[in-house]
Amino acid sequence: MSEPTTVAPAPAPRAGWRQQIDMPVLMAFLCIVLLLLLGSLYSPNFLSPQYLLQQLKVGAFLGIIATGMMFVILIGQIDLSVPWTVAVGGMMASLCAAYGVAGEVFAIPFGILCGVALGLVNGLVVAYLRVPSMIITLAVNSVAQGLMIFMSGGFAPQDSASPAMRFLAAGTLIPYVPNAVLVWAATGLIAMFVLGRTTFGRAIYGIGNKEAAAYLSGVPTQRVIVGAFALCGGLAAFGGVLLAGYAGKASQGMGDTYLLPAIAAVVLGGTSILGGRGKYLGTIAGAILITLLQSILSVMQIAEFARQIIYGTLIVLMLLLYGRDKGMR
Repeated sequence: MSEPTTVAPAPAPRAGWRQQIDMPVLMAFLCIVLLLLLGSLYSPNFLSPQYLLQQLKVGAFLGIIATGMMFVILIGQIDLSVPWTVAVGGMMASLCAAYGVAGEVFAIPFGILCGVALGLVNGLVVAYLRVPSMIITLAVNSVAQGLMIFMSGGFAPQDSASPAMRFLAAGTLIPYVPNAVLVWAATGLIAMFVLGRTTFGRAIYGIGNKEAAAYLSGVPTQRVIVGAFALCGGLAAFGGVLLAGYAGKASQGMGDTYLLPAIAAVVLGGTSILGGRGKYLGTIAGAILITLLQSILSVMQIAEFARQIIYGTLIVLMLLLYGRDKGMR
């Protein structure tokens, strides 16, 4: 009796090149190239290494703030307390730096911890009291604003940034490469490792896809949500610390211009606004794209009302192209 013939399983079909390429990320980088080419038609300096490094330096502050926002958006939430969390980080770090040598040593971690504290409040209320993130983060933003105005007496803060803050934000450790860019690169590498190689990162994506399913599979969803908001608060405050170092001192409302750009950088980079999908490489592209757009509109001396119209229109068009959830999943 002959032995039964074993049929080898057919090999799985290979994904096409379109499936292997992250189209939102690719489109974001193509838009960057397009902006540079358009800018070079207006001025040849747009393609110079000095200009590109300067834009990376300016974009580093937005990129660090957007990194924290990405963690929150990936779990399907939003953090609207970023503007005054940025201000809290810069103002509290500068205040701490005024207390002698010890104050200068602890200025940066103190500013970051103040942001983490605000993030913890947001996360605890969202995770355990189930208050919508839009409501609680708006409330925390308002409370932080009131506290900072009370602390400064309604005037611009008089405390200046510490030497370490200035060095991180405006110094150069490697010739021609701003330290702010190196700090953003280090932050990005850590974020990519956390999202791609850790249990916490996998839980972030799981909660964003379906929180109930993640909970039933054993994920401590509440603690992960709290952790995501704490990271967002800490990175927003860190961005404020760097901005204070770059300007030499903190100011009230220094984070007001970073809320929409931070959200836009994350979403334009391909992260679903409903959570569960996105790559940090896209957030890098989104931050650079937003920075270049702002720079080009400024150099061309476009009137403020026209800048807002162009800025908003381009964001809407890009979201229609690849930011909708239907095309993301």
